[in-house]
Amino acid sequence: MNKQKIFNKIAKDIKEVKIQGARNIAKKALYAYSLIPTKNSYEKLFSLRPTEPMLVNVLNKMEKQSYKEILKHFDSAQDKINKYVFKLIKNNDVIFTHCHSTNVINALIYAKKKGKKFEIYNTETRPLYQGRKTTRELKKARIKVTQFIDSAAMIALTKKQGTKKVNKVFLGADALLKEGVINKVGSGMIAKIAYDSKILIYIIADSWKYTNKKVPREQRKLKEVWDKAPKNIKIRNPAFEFIPKKYIKGIISELGVFDYSEFLKKVKS
Repeated sequence: MNKQKIFNKIAKDIKEVKIQGARNIAKKALYAYSLIPTKNSYEKLFSLRPTEPMLVNVLNKMEKQSYKEILKHFDSAQDKINKYVFKLIKNNDVIFTHCHSTNVINALIYAKKKGKKFEIYNTETRPLYQGRKTTRELKKARIKVTQFIDSAAMIALTKKQGTKKVNKVFLGADALLKEGVINKVGSGMIAKIAYDSKILIYIIADSWKYTNKKVPREQRKLKEVWDKAPKNIKIRNPAFEFIPKKYIKGIISELGVFDYSEFLKKVKS
């Protein structure tokens, strides 16, 4: 397969969400760009997932850093995040998460391997069911998981209908902004319920997801929600949602564990 075909395959998989998670998207986009490092390639890759500033940040870093140096950052950042998350988890915690975040999942698997005993509540994350991928990966790591339909988020978070008390919410991020975080749709609702229920909310994310620019919130294809729906029915399929920083207890990145204002100072320095 020649370079152009590999590039096109990666671009297609990113667009169709076959490649998931901001980190995985950024790594694949970086590889694609390294094959054909042109302005057209940059613009093409950027257009695929405009709600992913990490993708843009990584491509921009190619001007000053080598491909290998940038790749090393991903593993180095994850190692540091793993250790910070490990210290936050207490034995017998019930931790709620949503969608599929590589940073979150890797940190949870690390904590399990290091002897922490906890369980996970998570959501299916419709319409593409990324939460099922989270469940499969955690199950493979022998972490106890209970999966809820999205509309049962309040039941899962508020100790109703036989659920246990949730101690913490761990969410990933697609974009870290000055005012708060953009993550998979449903995250804002979950954060509001958790905040009102006095459950601590932590965002687990690489600092390279930060941007001071305006980030559009992608609207996905309608057929993902209801293929062959009756005519003249309006369907909204927002892929992302904003979480105000007031709901967030802390940002866990490779820079450390900070409240939102402290994180902003660190990431800008």
